[in-house]
Amino acid sequence: MIDTSVKVALVSGASRGIGEAIALRLVREGFFVVGTATSNEGAQRIEKKLEKGLGVVLDVRSRESMENLFLTLKEKNISPAVLVNNAGITRDNLILRMSDEEWGDVLETNLNGVFRLTKGLVRGMTRARWGRIINIGSVVGRMGNSGQSNYSASKAALEGLTRSLAAELASRNITVNTVAPGFVISDMTNSLSEAQQDEINRRIPLGRVGNPDEVAGCVSFLAGEDASYITGQTISVNGGLSFI
Repeated sequence: MIDTSVKVALVSGASRGIGEAIALRLVREGFFVVGTATSNEGAQRIEKKLEKGLGVVLDVRSRESMENLFLTLKEKNISPAVLVNNAGITRDNLILRMSDEEWGDVLETNLNGVFRLTKGLVRGMTRARWGRIINIGSVVGRMGNSGQSNYSASKAALEGLTRSLAAELASRNITVNTVAPGFVISDMTNSLSEAQQDEINRRIPLGRVGNPDEVAGCVSFLAGEDASYITGQTISVNGGLSFI
């Protein structure tokens, strides 16, 4: 059981990177945070890092795993008021070489997983007549990227889902928005050569990649009362990177 006077936020994919930064930021803002990971090790790591929180295992592709999550929340009397759909994967390849599995795995995780998790949690927000749903998109959802047709499609679809849900849920005082990061410090960017990193920085007007805490700050704002009149929007956190 948790203190029912404390708002609960659920962050999927919270074991590292942007998801971890979001979970830690929301804890600092006073939320009790449920963070999900795809492994027991990841869930335990989340729980150790959160002062007020719970780490749970969730594979958003699995209906059984999703049902287990909902059962755990019910048993612990936890009803998230904020949902951050952050879990996502990439399976990059050129379209001529992309397999059905590479296409399907990305859409199943990045889009269908958001549908299932949102559908399962929105009923509690509706009853409470207050909620925040924040989807983590990507700059490539608008500008595209060679070799990422599956990932780009999933993130573009997420923006359409955001706008539709915002219209459906507004009467229940539930806002729905997308935060779309650009290039952000990650294991992937750290593995790039100095020349590759310089090329990325050259394309960004601010001259640098972002960091996960800067994305978390935007999510934190949207999760609070100051963002109560913002819904159906995509907010880009990309250093001014143009959509060309």
